Amino acid sequence: MKWFRRRKAEEVAPTHLPTAEEAAQRFWERWFELVPVVSAALGDGEPHRVEDELNELVSGLHPDLVFSLEQGHLAMYALVITGQEDPRLRPYTDAWINAAPPSDMVWEFHDSVPPVPDPTEVVVNLGQVRMRLGDYRVVAQVDGDVVDVAVYHPALADLSDQHRQTMTFLPLDVTLGERLAGERLRRVETAELEPQGTISLLELRSLVRELAGQAER
Repeated sequence: MKWFRRRKAEEVAPTHLPTAEEAAQRFWERWFELVPVVSAALGDGEPHRVEDELNELVSGLHPDLVFSLEQGHLAMYALVITGQEDPRLRPYTDAWINAAPPSDMVWEFHDSVPPVPDPTEVVVNLGQVRMRLGDYRVVAQVDGDVVDVAVYHPALADLSDQHRQTMTFLPLDVTLGERLAGERLRRVETAELEPQGTISLLELRSLVRELAGQAER
């Protein structure tokens, strides 16, 4: 992940929000103007050069949306814009993804955080704290077709409250995909000490996908 940031609504709150379709049209018009600069910044390994422009662009779609720039699954880069399963924001992400151009060799687009092929290979840097997702351990308690989880990583205790919350949920989203996590995870807690009976993120993925498959049959 290059970076992942929520824009505070009070920073950019417009006097009038356009309809979701109007906002999506404005977004893509501006994106086509901006994409050469974004691609160049990522190619140089300097995504911070375009952070302000992308913040403004995504906030124009809706100021409560979250976005990330990531390595693509099939393309070189991926732009993810998500409402984090907030039903208020679904019309905006739906309109945005419906108006998106086809993926190509350089860019692909997602309206929710997609699962990464192997989350254990992902490393997130938060200032001086380096967190390898392969070091996460999870306790999973199944209740019917949903799961309650407690998430542990030895570095979570060193983070601020905001970063601790982010780094509790982010590994689940990139392991399961945001949609599946929203559907099948009920309670999510941060474990201060490593609990007994933990499993890895990949084992959690297998468990939750099996539950989802059983529920759909």
